[in-house]
Amino acid sequence: MLHPCVNLTIESGIAIVELNRPDKYNALNYQIFTSIHKVQQRLAKDRRIRCVILTGSGGNFCSGLDVSSVMRSPMQAIKLLFKWLPGNANLAQQVSIGWRRLPVPVICVLEGICYGGGMQIALGADVRIASPDCRLSIMEAKWGLVPDMAGLVGLRELVSKDVALLLTMTAEVIEAKQAHRYGLVTEVCEQPLERAQLLAKQLAQTSPDANAAIKSSINKNWRASERSLLCRESLYQIRLLLGKNRVVAALRQTKGSERAYKQRQSWW
Repeated sequence: MLHPCVNLTIESGIAIVELNRPDKYNALNYQIFTSIHKVQQRLAKDRRIRCVILTGSGGNFCSGLDVSSVMRSPMQAIKLLFKWLPGNANLAQQVSIGWRRLPVPVICVLEGICYGGGMQIALGADVRIASPDCRLSIMEAKWGLVPDMAGLVGLRELVSKDVALLLTMTAEVIEAKQAHRYGLVTEVCEQPLERAQLLAKQLAQTSPDANAAIKSSINKNWRASERSLLCRESLYQIRLLLGKNRVVAALRQTKGSERAYKQRQSWW
């Protein structure tokens, strides 16, 4: 299945999603928005997927919104922003928050530039690994706008409120090491894609049900009430205890078994 401007490859349960408009520094046109959403839907349905690596082609992650391309068609702009209910995610928000909603770990590889909408997408990932020369910016204020692609959901969990205000209001371009100090970036390394691939292989050696439960539990409990947290922990543990992968995990740890994990349970 072809996805315009987005490449998808799957090998040994690891999916690599690559933004592919290198001549435009992978700027976001309408086709990329729709392709990312379709890829997210496809990955969510495939219970064989163990981990996702999100990257960009041509040595850059994403330069942000391709304004001229989107605004050539007013209908495209309407489709990006339209939603049936205020609390739902529109297409522009889905390309960020959709990664949080996948029941598998998502690792984002950041190289070159990561501005505006690109930063919003990266904030939807679970882990961000950047090259030392990567430059990042929450750039919407430069154009008199507020970030509106759901990146704030991740941003509020990663940095303090004063840092979030500073980065968002100034639209300052910062280097990877500074982003790491702020908490925007998980790691900085010379070969971020290779590091992401090693991490993905490591995560693929753990129970897909446990990974799904941990991701869902942390995301939903991060700002939840204590009672809600305790309830969700117990429910998820019961689901894991009833699943076959819990037995496989025990055998792998206690008897040195190399038995393969089963597909992720359908309820995650």
